[in-house]
Amino acid sequence: MTDEERYSETLFKKYQEHEALCNRCGACCGMLDGDPCEHLEKTPDGLYACDIYEQRFGLRKTIKGEPVLCVPIHNVLHKTWWGRARCAYIRRV
Repeated sequence: MTDEERYSETLFKKYQEHEALCNRCGACCGMLDGDPCEHLEKTPDGLYACDIYEQRFGLRKTIKGEPVLCVPIHNVLHKTWWGRARCAYIRRV
C-alpha cells in the first residue's frame, strides 16, 4: 500500500468515526426551535435523518419557508444554537 493509499484510508476512517458520533437528535437541523429544515425526517426508530444527506450543504428552506444555510457541523461547534446541549459532537469536543 502506498503512502497516498494509507493516507486516504486514514482519512476515510476518521470520517466514519466522526459520522458515527451523531445521535440523530435533529437539533442541528432546527428540530428543537420549531422550524426545522424541510429535509429533516423522523425515521421509524424515532430519530431524525436528512433526506438529502449527501447533498445537504448549501442554502435550504425550513418547513415554514425561511432560508437556512446547511454547513458542516464543525463550522458551528463553537457557536451557540438551539439544541447545542443535546449534540453528541459538542459533548465530544
